[in-house]
Amino acid sequence: MRPDLPSEPPGAAAEAWFAAQGWTPFAFQREVWAAMAAGHSGLLHATTGSGKTYAVWFGALARRSAAAGLQVLWITPMRALASDTAQALARPLAEVAPGFGLAQRTGDTSTAERQRQERQRPQALVTTPESLSLLLTRADAEAELRHVHTVVVDEWHELIGSKRGVQVQLALARLRRWNPRLLTWGLSATLGNLEEAMSTLTGAGSARLVQGRIDKRLVIDTLLPDAPARFSWPGQLGLRMLDAVVREIEPAGTCLVFTNVRSQSEIWYQRLLEARPDWAGVIALHHGSLDRSLREWVEQGLKEGRLKAVVATSSLDLGVDFLPVERVLQIGSPKGVARLLQRAGRSGHAPGRASRATLVPTQSFELLEAAALRRAAQAGAIEARRSPCKPMDVLVQHLVTVALGGGFEAEPLPDGGWGAPALFEEVRGAPAYRDLTREEFDWALAFAGQGGKSLAAYPQYHRLRVVDGRFRVTDRAIAHRHRLQVGTIVSETTMRLRMVGGAALGTVDESFIARLAPGDCFWFAGRLLEFVRVRELTAYVTRATKKSGRIPVWSGTRMALSDELANALRELLHEAARGEFNEPEMRAARPMLELQAGVSRLPGPDELLVERHRSREGHHLWIYPFAGGPVHLGLAGLLAWRLAQAQANTFSLAVNEYGLELLSARPLALGTLLDGSIFATAQLEADLLASLDARQLAQRRFREIARVAGLVFGGYPGAAKSARQLQASSGLFYDVFRQYDPDNLLLAQARNEALAQELEIGRLEKTLRRLAAQRVLLVDLREPSPLAVPLMVERWREQLSNEKLAQRLARILGEPGAG
Repeated sequence: MRPDLPSEPPGAAAEAWFAAQGWTPFAFQREVWAAMAAGHSGLLHATTGSGKTYAVWFGALARRSAAAGLQVLWITPMRALASDTAQALARPLAEVAPGFGLAQRTGDTSTAERQRQERQRPQALVTTPESLSLLLTRADAEAELRHVHTVVVDEWHELIGSKRGVQVQLALARLRRWNPRLLTWGLSATLGNLEEAMSTLTGAGSARLVQGRIDKRLVIDTLLPDAPARFSWPGQLGLRMLDAVVREIEPAGTCLVFTNVRSQSEIWYQRLLEARPDWAGVIALHHGSLDRSLREWVEQGLKEGRLKAVVATSSLDLGVDFLPVERVLQIGSPKGVARLLQRAGRSGHAPGRASRATLVPTQSFELLEAAALRRAAQAGAIEARRSPCKPMDVLVQHLVTVALGGGFEAEPLPDGGWGAPALFEEVRGAPAYRDLTREEFDWALAFAGQGGKSLAAYPQYHRLRVVDGRFRVTDRAIAHRHRLQVGTIVSETTMRLRMVGGAALGTVDESFIARLAPGDCFWFAGRLLEFVRVRELTAYVTRATKKSGRIPVWSGTRMALSDELANALRELLHEAARGEFNEPEMRAARPMLELQAGVSRLPGPDELLVERHRSREGHHLWIYPFAGGPVHLGLAGLLAWRLAQAQANTFSLAVNEYGLELLSARPLALGTLLDGSIFATAQLEADLLASLDARQLAQRRFREIARVAGLVFGGYPGAAKSARQLQASSGLFYDVFRQYDPDNLLLAQARNEALAQELEIGRLEKTLRRLAAQRVLLVDLREPSPLAVPLMVERWREQLSNEKLAQRLARILGEPGAG
């Protein structure tokens, strides 16, 4: 042990502090303290609320040095977590490490606080991936960060599968170069592939996986509808469950009511207030588009136990410690086991307390999902999270970041150019880039430096220059723009929302505001607002006097059924086919399932159900792989393409989480479907790209890639560019590269991301192999089955109101009110 480090045995200070609180450390906490004292990095996987934070924090404090300067970095995926985390970390400092400075630095940190940190450097800093990258752009980055000995990445499962996680990997590779003794620890409660997740974070070298074996009771139940319908479609139950939700909240202490999207949270918050006006002031709303001050007020109310219920989205998924929360209600299916466990863990957030999550179905088929979620959770079938593989846009951005942060060594090449072999080896130390070739790295270096083949004539893309044997950024305007846009979070352009002459409310998508005329009303933050005007990218509103308005719709990724949940769902269907209804949700769904078995079939374990029907709309073919929406989207286009090769036809496609519909103008020849040859994986990528508008998919991905790579600038504070401007700019680059630089690696990345993320080609290939091995069960229907109706609704709902939709379903199904 170095002489300037504390001399007490590993964990001694922690043991003493725990005893002073009346606590006894868990075995896994002691295991972490010993591992860190022995110089091991690692991953701590333990139940939410079990004490992961102090396990790693005391291990980091035991390694502290007497020297001044930054020593510990604590990376959190959300700004909202930074303040709460900093408070938890500060609690033992006065007794355990007096004088050890702690601060937080995120996008919300004020200028005054940043200046204070410049004058007095903290020894520990709570920050985000984006703010860490900004620290790396400082000219004195190495001097400021070379003494960091411990990096903790909180909620690693939230970062590992995204480009933000890759950004963290690259930053860690830089820190390890400056301090080879750096320890890296990740914290998580919901990961399925632990060893892989650990190596992705810690890189090569000695690492320890520590499992927190805390016997925390988890209760997952379902709020059953009074009269489950025989037919189901998205939103069919929905707010019909409102009274039941009110009855659940009434006797409980503090509840979190989770929804999957922000628009849904706005609706449920308003409906709860309408149902119980006396709850005004004790129920609240929380989502990522609300102003920071509003979110902080809600979070403080939760901590103090002043709120009876909060309707929230993923903005409260992560590890903010709300001890008063007794239970969680989940509106609609969370579509994944890990997401359910994460949200359930927000209740009983302390050792020894049970967590309870109650699922509230918004359609009858979600009863099956609820039972499948509980079964998968009890079996420990948690989804794996994997890192993206060598995204070139993140690498290009990182090269500019490192060039700003003191530069990196340049080496002359035989052709007269410059290379950077040392940085190449450093980048390959990030697991996402372990397979990066020298040619790919040199391409990224040339692109960041001179704009590559097609942009070499434009000085604004000459971002790197060799000065005194080092690659540096010498243009101040380029440096300023880069620092403003560091990061990989790319979303729709948002517009600030503010009361006329009053407070800020939050943000809404620019595209939503563009559809409003002065006088139009909409709900936001639980208030009915009237749109007045737009000025300088701010939408001004007043309190509305009308009684109705629109609900904003924010852009975002639709949640998809995970493999683990899909497997459990198929297992339950197989049991229902055998007449087994063992779960309460399955008994509630029994009328619908028995109707499905009566008019069609329920598929067995080795069967693929295919339904056929002719109506005035045309020839319907319904196929049910139960593999999730993104897989079905690619599969529907692929099957339509392959069927049309043998016989020209016109198709309309619809997909949901359970199946897909091909509606054709002419009858279909199903020979290749019945013998399984249509599910062949040969030529999959080529057929998939041919079956869909591949250019549109790739171009949509390229817009994000162009911003991360620094090709497109989002604008200066107060003068952000519109979504239309950004789309036009990225589209221009896309077309130029396709015509003049077809080997541009950003183009290949856009195509690969479209296939991997939007169509999930890996899961699609796996699904095709499963379908090819199954026996096709073809059923000719006299009327649409309960499985078919939701797919029909998917095609209709954009054109029909709810009332017209119900009337049309009633006419087709021969049932008053459609169930």
